[in-house]
Amino acid sequence: MLSEREQAFVALYKDSYPRIHKFVLRRVDDAELAQELAADVFRVAWQKWDGAGSTEIAWLFTVARNLIGNAYRGRDRQHALHDKLMVSSVEGSWDNSDNASVEDAMMALREKDRDILQLAYWDELTILEISQVLHCTQSSAKVRLHRAREAFRKLLPALCGPFEQKVGA
Repeated sequence: MLSEREQAFVALYKDSYPRIHKFVLRRVDDAELAQELAADVFRVAWQKWDGAGSTEIAWLFTVARNLIGNAYRGRDRQHALHDKLMVSSVEGSWDNSDNASVEDAMMALREKDRDILQLAYWDELTILEISQVLHCTQSSAKVRLHRAREAFRKLLPALCGPFEQKVGA
């Protein structure tokens, strides 16, 4: 049996979810992301729920708008990371249509290599900041970043194919 608090929240969810989902879907134009963000709105609402049932629909829309903004910023950071990685590795060896190759290379990396590259290029952290995030020494962070860059440099040509073949094609 659900508690009164849970019953009140379920009622709020049933009444508000369709409107919130529609609001999010119009702004992100991706059904899967819209479902995820709408669910996150109610996760936040549950965490903030005081049980009095006084959560206003406007507050839910504000939470949704903030989560959509976060999703847009995350997407923009991901694009910026790809651009920076393309510039920093083998400069000039492929054209800008190879974003998929960069993404494939990133996904082929070990998680810890991908994480440190994202901290350095996406989040623009310094070696000191990276070492603090990873709870390691600065020397260790430098070595890990160097190894991740090397792993990325080795993977990218394998996924793109040799430069000479692309030029001659």
